[in-house]
Amino acid sequence: MRAGPSQEEIRKHNLGTLLRHVHVGGPRSRAELTSLMGLNRSTIMALTADLTAAGLVREELPRDTGRAGRPSLVVRPETARVYVLAFDVGVDRLAAARIGLGGVILDRREIVRAREPFDLGRTVATLGAFARQMRRRARADAVCVGAAAAFCGTVDASAGLVRSGPNIGAVDAPFGEELTRRLTLGFPVSVGNDADLGALAEHTRGAGRGCRDLIYLHGDVGIGGGIIVNGQLLGGHGGYGGEVGHMVVNPDGRPCGCGSRGCLDAEVGERAVLEHAGRYGEAIGRDGVRAVVDAADRGDVMAQDALQRVGGWLGVGVANLVNIFNPELVIFGGMLRDIYLGTAAQVRSRIATRTLFPSREHARMRTSWLGDDATLMGAAELAFAQVLADPLDALSRVAP
Repeated sequence: MRAGPSQEEIRKHNLGTLLRHVHVGGPRSRAELTSLMGLNRSTIMALTADLTAAGLVREELPRDTGRAGRPSLVVRPETARVYVLAFDVGVDRLAAARIGLGGVILDRREIVRAREPFDLGRTVATLGAFARQMRRRARADAVCVGAAAAFCGTVDASAGLVRSGPNIGAVDAPFGEELTRRLTLGFPVSVGNDADLGALAEHTRGAGRGCRDLIYLHGDVGIGGGIIVNGQLLGGHGGYGGEVGHMVVNPDGRPCGCGSRGCLDAEVGERAVLEHAGRYGEAIGRDGVRAVVDAADRGDVMAQDALQRVGGWLGVGVANLVNIFNPELVIFGGMLRDIYLGTAAQVRSRIATRTLFPSREHARMRTSWLGDDATLMGAAELAFAQVLADPLDALSRVAP
């Protein structure tokens, strides 16, 4: 039989739990933390003292109690002092942010990425320059406790290897290894699929907060998905779960970059929208898709037809996912946020006719609350994972 947890293991768990409460939920009074964690007041006081001494949180009097008697001290994350670096490699952009404990964006950089074959060296050099600029602007006593990147492709997270990024031209690219070498932070840079990290962010801080079963659908040029089951991100055997863009929704449909036909990627992605609207070769990316949605709102018949066709196939895909995963919530992010806003009627119609009633009865559709920041915020949560799991040990491994 395995022995029960030691006192040190319990302490480590409690420190991480308390820090997560103030990181995700914002400033909390000692009284609130006592109730949330089911611990006594003296234990909460000892835990906050340890985290305060480490520079992870600070305690202060509440700004307005409105009550008689001695107020309970408020525990706040040291947002300006403790931060991570988050990166996002999309088809059309390279972005980076310095994000403080508590999920506050302290600084950010972004440039347009030309649609050309992926160049690992150039990409890493750009992100490395962003990181240096942002670190120079940090407080003198600030400490970076993690770094992570979202990438628009299939990622082997254990190795930081981008196995396939068909919409960006990346194949077996050692992105995490090269970015780690460029940044010289003293710890590895984690890498995750952009839709997976978008799901993590929306679950932690966005439209899916408090929801334990959700699906996040992310549109870039193609379609990606992140699936949260019972509060945990679904990874799959090799970590490649959630590739919903290559679910076939129309077997005799449009050719897909993966070699199949009629994938959600092919029927709902950027090219399908623009071609159906007769606008392919004009504006591309988010601007091109928004132009179609705006034109449909103004009565453009061709744009309206394009959205109706795309919305129908999006609805088929969502209906399949509702039947399989029985989510409480489906969130549309990235380019799909705009597409869903223009096709909600078609999507809901397909769900109504193609799903089992018990599965769809409580399923809700929402657009992303975090918008274009979802993937960056998800990368930040991945970067904070180690310090939230073992605050004092993780902090001892890094230096200002």
